[in-house]
Amino acid sequence: MRTLLYGVTFLTVIGLAFWAYRENYRTQDVLAEIETLQRDIGARRERLNVLKAEWAYLNRPDRLRDLADLNFDRLGLLPFGAEQFGRIDQVAYPPRDRTPITAPIDVTSAGADE
Repeated sequence: MRTLLYGVTFLTVIGLAFWAYRENYRTQDVLAEIETLQRDIGARRERLNVLKAEWAYLNRPDRLRDLADLNFDRLGLLPFGAEQFGRIDQVAYPPRDRTPITAPIDVTSAGADE
C-alpha cells in the first residue's frame, strides 16, 4: 500500500514539475512578447511625435500665408470676411420624407385580453 502511495506521489510531483516547467517557459515567452510590444509602442509614439512636430512646422501661419501668396493666381484664395457667413434661417434643409401610415397597430390594448 505504501509503495502505491509513494508511486502516486512521485508521479504527481513529476507531473507538477512538468507543468511548472511548461508554465515557466510560456510566461517567459509572453514577457518577451510584451517587451517587444512595449518597444513597438515606444517607437510608434516617437514617430507620432515627429509627425506632429512636422505637421506643426508645415502649418505655420507665416508659411501658409507665403504659400497662399505664391499660388494666388492658381488657387484664388482670399481671407474670410464677415459677409461670407450666412444666417441659420438661410440654410436650405432637404424636406423630411414622411411615409404615410397605412395600417396602424394599437399597442396599448394588445395583450390586455389575455
